[in-house]
Amino acid sequence: MPGRHLLQIPGPTNVPDRVLRAMSQSTIDHRGPEFAKLGREVLDGTRAVFQTTGAVMIYPASGTGAWESALVNTLSPGDRVLAFEVGEFGRLWSDLARRMGLDVDLVDTDWRHGVDPPIVEAKLTEDKSHRIKAVLVVHNETSTGVTSRVRQVREAMDRARHPALLMVDTVSSLASIDFRHDEWRVDVTVTGSQKGLMLPPGLALQAISAKALEASKTAKMPRAYWDWQSMLAANESGFFTYTPSTNLLYGLRESLRMLKEEGLQNVFARHTRLAEATRRAVAAWGLELCALCPEEYSNTVTTVLLPAGHEADRLRGLILDRFNMSLGTGLGRLKGRAFRMGHLGDFNELMLLGMLGGVEMGLSLAGVPFKRGGVDAAMQFLTE
Repeated sequence: MPGRHLLQIPGPTNVPDRVLRAMSQSTIDHRGPEFAKLGREVLDGTRAVFQTTGAVMIYPASGTGAWESALVNTLSPGDRVLAFEVGEFGRLWSDLARRMGLDVDLVDTDWRHGVDPPIVEAKLTEDKSHRIKAVLVVHNETSTGVTSRVRQVREAMDRARHPALLMVDTVSSLASIDFRHDEWRVDVTVTGSQKGLMLPPGLALQAISAKALEASKTAKMPRAYWDWQSMLAANESGFFTYTPSTNLLYGLRESLRMLKEEGLQNVFARHTRLAEATRRAVAAWGLELCALCPEEYSNTVTTVLLPAGHEADRLRGLILDRFNMSLGTGLGRLKGRAFRMGHLGDFNELMLLGMLGGVEMGLSLAGVPFKRGGVDAAMQFLTE
């Protein structure tokens, strides 16, 4: 089809031309001095994005690998973890923990709210013997468009005076929604390269507290590829334990430069503004957000429920065929009921209006009952 394909899923996101050009450099010796400089640069730059001064690690993997690394480095077989099924990715992380031999206390939800801090406090207060060793939280649930309040979760853990580790998935929030690893005293933060960091998939990144590093010394889960101690030792001089994804690291260096140039707080403000414009469009259409609580609305993905009797994947297919635009599918419980609009990463006002225009035309062609004017509502907000 003529023109550019609009990739409006909530990740992988559009890769900026600057990053693509950076990645096109020749591969270098990953044991040589030029690579050591690159390694130190990306490790230091990543700390700024996590808002930490502590340890960070970069693995050749997806976010799922970062999940596993967090668990195997800090826990032992049979340990209990507290997890929350706030959406499909909360479910998947808890399922991975269970398959690895951990005892998962899974709190179910309606998939329309985030992790409830009072429930965290109650669960940990009841755990007098401190059997729970970790609390697993998905910061921004990509499937539902709901952002959990991590700072309040940490405060709930403090009120319960419980020593459990706090582990947070920021795959669809880091470098897009304000997240403070050190200030909120998160023990392990995990993410992937393909969303707010504006890269292709392939890198799993972690920020790790001193408490988590100490726990890793006595953890008994089997680990080799994911072992923190060997990676930390290699990282001290800018190298990695095994062959790294050199060209993805070139891209990461460039994306970190772009984030620094814009300013992290400005990046967060841009995402907040574009997300609010998206929500105003949905409200003008008369459609329903999956997220119910305004303070938990996601600034990177908006999940929209269709009226009963209308198939979301049919709408998505029609928009793809007619307008060359990809929207996110409904996942898990939302399969067929919802579509997702991604508005994160390398993204601006005109790209947003193109996405909303394609959705509005698609709703009309698909015969979904709605009110026109969503694009106008977004434009009015963006020009106020």
